[in-house]
Amino acid sequence: MKKAVNVFKYLLLLAVSVFLMWYALRSINFAAVKAELAQVNYTWIAVTLLLSIAGYVSRGIRWRMQFAPLGYKPTPGQTYHALMVGYLANVVLPRAGEVIRCTFLKRSADVPVNVSLGTVITERVIDLLMLLLCMGMTLLLEFDRLYQFFLEIFSEKYKSFEQNQQTLYILGAVAILGTGFVAWYLYKNIENLRKNSFFRKLSDFVSGLWQGIFSVLKMEQKGAFIFHTVFIWVTYYLTSYLAFFALPGTEDLTWQAGLAILVVGGIGMSAPVQGGIGVYHILVRTALLLYAVPLDKGMAYALITHTTGAILVVLMGAISLVASLVQTKSVPVRKKYA
Repeated sequence: MKKAVNVFKYLLLLAVSVFLMWYALRSINFAAVKAELAQVNYTWIAVTLLLSIAGYVSRGIRWRMQFAPLGYKPTPGQTYHALMVGYLANVVLPRAGEVIRCTFLKRSADVPVNVSLGTVITERVIDLLMLLLCMGMTLLLEFDRLYQFFLEIFSEKYKSFEQNQQTLYILGAVAILGTGFVAWYLYKNIENLRKNSFFRKLSDFVSGLWQGIFSVLKMEQKGAFIFHTVFIWVTYYLTSYLAFFALPGTEDLTWQAGLAILVVGGIGMSAPVQGGIGVYHILVRTALLLYAVPLDKGMAYALITHTTGAILVVLMGAISLVASLVQTKSVPVRKKYA
């Protein structure tokens, strides 16, 4: 039954992706898009793909650094391959890649899944903060042009909150009371619960997850971690900006426009659909309209950047999948900390 529900969920998400892609293309002049794509300068596309590869490698190195304070030492290859397998999974199963990459790292480097998940949660929080930072910079630089655009994106969520405000407050109150009751119950029955094998396993899982989340605070190489974080987002920006030069319709856009597309594209790719399909295209082509890029030319840009990026992820992910499956399982050397 659970398997059937999961299959239905992913098929539903796929249907949503297909609908959004249809919506993005429904008013497009396909002849104009085809003519624009026929003029693509693939040298610039190749440059953006090389930058993407550098970003993925840097992200794999950064992820590895999060394990050092916990005593686990996966190799750079192990974290990189697990990361790319996760990205490959996200193309098909949205959000499943985070768990899958942790599972593959467990197989190759014997790092507990709960610990890996904790580090991934921290990674996602950092990415969100970087995206918000880029959004703030974009609004400062292009406030008049982009204020209304971002307002429309988030106003729908605000309207949804207003419409369901009472229900959300009730759910919030129930959650707070439920949490309080659970905490009280645990406090009163902790000694008996410690004798329960399931509770001990659950406690160990949460403890490992918690350690993974806060591992970054115990990191010795904080400077290197910050460097990789900045480098990753610089590669994201450059892939958005340099891709402008690949198409005649966008080659005259400014570096500020590249920052705007980085933010808008990041929001689109974070949508819970396969690879951001449809959402990315709608947001990017709409944002480019604000820079006087016609709809057809904006769609051509969205198509070429999203498609080449997805192909790269599939190829690199497939290589990493094979490498992970044949990789000899190694037991990590644990470093003891005082």
